[in-house]
Amino acid sequence: MAMLPDLQSTLLCDDVRQERTGKFILIGLFDSLGSPTFPFRHPRMFLTTRWCSGEGDFEQRTRILRPDMSSVVAEGRPIPVKLPHSEATATNVELFLNLEFHEPGTHWVEVLLDGDIKIRFPLRVGKVNAPPPPAHGGSHFEHGNG
Repeated sequence: MAMLPDLQSTLLCDDVRQERTGKFILIGLFDSLGSPTFPFRHPRMFLTTRWCSGEGDFEQRTRILRPDMSSVVAEGRPIPVKLPHSEATATNVELFLNLEFHEPGTHWVEVLLDGDIKIRFPLRVGKVNAPPPPAHGGSHFEHGNG
């Protein structure tokens, strides 16, 4: 009989690498995004999950919701969670490309296991000032006579 696992962690980041030893390296952890204009596209976002203390085969799905909590920005594909025994862990890495955010506000990330929400957390999307234009006038180096 299956024993439902616990969701040990869920993190958003810019990139994920895996060492030869199997260890994961998460780069650029974040909990908010910003843009000077809307709508805007965020080029790539990784979501990592770690499941533990369960046994059996399950299915993980991820949804990213707009501030109204009903419109979907993106929905991930089903990801298998296989825990052969109660001390096993399962780490999943999911990549979302070109997420389009139509408006600033608190968006929501949901992780579901076999259709049941295991966690819902905020992803703040805000309007930020545009970066200043590059300075004109060429090089800032002085040339010596030499």
